[in-house]
Amino acid sequence: MQLHAPSPAPSPTPRSPAPLSQQGLFVIGGALTDRYGPRPVVLAGCALRIAGFGWLAVAGSTATVIGAVVLTGFAAALFSPAVESETAREAVRHEQLTGTPRARVLARFSAAGQAGAFLGPLLGSLLLLLDDGFRAACLAGVLVFTAVLAGHALLMPRRAPVHRTAARGSLRQVLTRRPFLLLCLVYSGYLIAYNQLYLSLPAEVEAATGSQTALGRLFALSSLLVVCVQLPLTRWSADRVTPRTALVTGLATVAAGFAAVPLPPAGPAGLLPATSLVVLLTLGQMLLVPAARGLVPDLVEDRHLGLATGALSSVSGLAVLAGSAATGALLDAPAPLRWAALAAVPLTGAVLALALPPGAPSKREKIPEAITSVTQSPEGARGTGAGLLPLRGDYSPVRHQRPADP
Repeated sequence: MQLHAPSPAPSPTPRSPAPLSQQGLFVIGGALTDRYGPRPVVLAGCALRIAGFGWLAVAGSTATVIGAVVLTGFAAALFSPAVESETAREAVRHEQLTGTPRARVLARFSAAGQAGAFLGPLLGSLLLLLDDGFRAACLAGVLVFTAVLAGHALLMPRRAPVHRTAARGSLRQVLTRRPFLLLCLVYSGYLIAYNQLYLSLPAEVEAATGSQTALGRLFALSSLLVVCVQLPLTRWSADRVTPRTALVTGLATVAAGFAAVPLPPAGPAGLLPATSLVVLLTLGQMLLVPAARGLVPDLVEDRHLGLATGALSSVSGLAVLAGSAATGALLDAPAPLRWAALAAVPLTGAVLALALPPGAPSKREKIPEAITSVTQSPEGARGTGAGLLPLRGDYSPVRHQRPADP
């Protein structure tokens, strides 16, 4: 079977939630991260991604294309939870050592991801214009992940696993923690809302303009907002509000975006509601995603952080699957009813988020230098498995007080 390159995409799009077939495996990648440590799992994921793109470049039948796609998806299921959990762990450690809110580190992670989401489809579209552009795009993926593999191999620290435990027992311990399950429900509400960029927004744009041509520009606007506004917005919010407040505010902002859609004006202003939805949804995303990711280390034991990170994505993926089916049923409903129902999803998440613990204080006193040196020593690293300070029984970080003067 001769493969033909797909038509070029008109504009870059923001990163969409991973498909369930991939996201459902994140819990496996997280469990492997806890058992073997993040570094080998990340490197294995990069190697499989390289193999998947290389296989896709030479695939000549439906079966080989499916095999290559499955391999690249499984590679992401290894890579993503390992990177996200290690980023969260380092963000907490940096917060404890310097007093810098962890949300700032996680915001940089989000902004970098959106920069890739903006540039990747753009460069891919240019490659697809070449002769045999599909193969060229696949080979470009091989080169990119070869560089990613080399970078992680050189820069990612070698650390022993936090604690080797059976995956089944660990999963049970994670999923029986009510605050963590509540966070999964809240985050699911956000992802169901975010998924409307690919379900309800195209229908709205077509109804307002007669085509979906403007979708590319709206998607580019979303990515550019994250790249340009994420860091200053998080810097402002992390110093003033708790993670729970940021989470609630972000979900309420997303709900306001849906509430602004039902009555599009006629004429050239017909795209204003859709633009408002994209802007408000993106602003809400910038507030709530670093806050939600930053809460995970406070809700589970450090030895289960990888599994919890993967479980958060897998549970949310199941919720998005169910939510997409419900959204499809709403597409034929009257616009006010449809958008009110969609606004109710993140609004319900905001109400549920009020029951979460507030999270770490926004500003902390820098930890005394003596304690820092103990934490960074090999003995301290062996005690926590990642250089983290020990956690209390309620899994909130220990606050160390400077000794009183004699």
